[in-house]
Amino acid sequence: MSLIVITGAARGIGLEMARQARARGDTVIALVRDPASAALAEVGATALPLDVADPESFEALAPRLAEALEGRSVDLAVCNAGVLLGRGGLATPPTPAQWAESLAVNVTGVFLSAMTLLPFLTRPGGKIAVIGSAMGSQARAPGGTYAYRASKAAAANVARNLAADLRAEGIAVGCWHPGWVQTDMGGASAEVTPPDSAAGLLARFEALSMKTTGVFEDWRGQPVPF
Repeated sequence: MSLIVITGAARGIGLEMARQARARGDTVIALVRDPASAALAEVGATALPLDVADPESFEALAPRLAEALEGRSVDLAVCNAGVLLGRGGLATPPTPAQWAESLAVNVTGVFLSAMTLLPFLTRPGGKIAVIGSAMGSQARAPGGTYAYRASKAAAANVARNLAADLRAEGIAVGCWHPGWVQTDMGGASAEVTPPDSAAGLLARFEALSMKTTGVFEDWRGQPVPF
């Protein structure tokens, strides 16, 4: 069984991935702002504190994670934490504060998560999964939701460049669109349930290899254009 670390796993897709991974026998370490999450305790995941928008939080995480791992290495790191702010178009554009938080969480947070977890990854064979969005596709730009689209485009770019830089170490990296999911972010009218999205994502992570590193796909394995 695998050892999986998931950021932003206190709710939504992250929590459902943790639940399904635990159910199949994997060890799960959840990195969340509130490690006292009852939901994570219920699924049997170990929770450690991390605010991906705070660089100092990453510094404090490393020794806690080393202690929790007890000498084991991480098979899969899932950079799942994200925010969707400023949903409007030009009539109601994102505020400077919304831009700053979107970039801090969705881009810098992804990169710092990968860098903090990198020393603990299995070599060769470790994997990094970035939860992106088809809304970050440059080829699909219908307008609006500027901060989210731009930050998710940057997250996909981070994943592609990590894949190039980590190829020599045998670490595969991919970026995935989870679908339009029925979560607090996606809303009740979304098309995909959290269990279906999580199951599809976990299957795609399993399929990720050095032959497919750098991939940008959706939860069903369909390519998403950069």
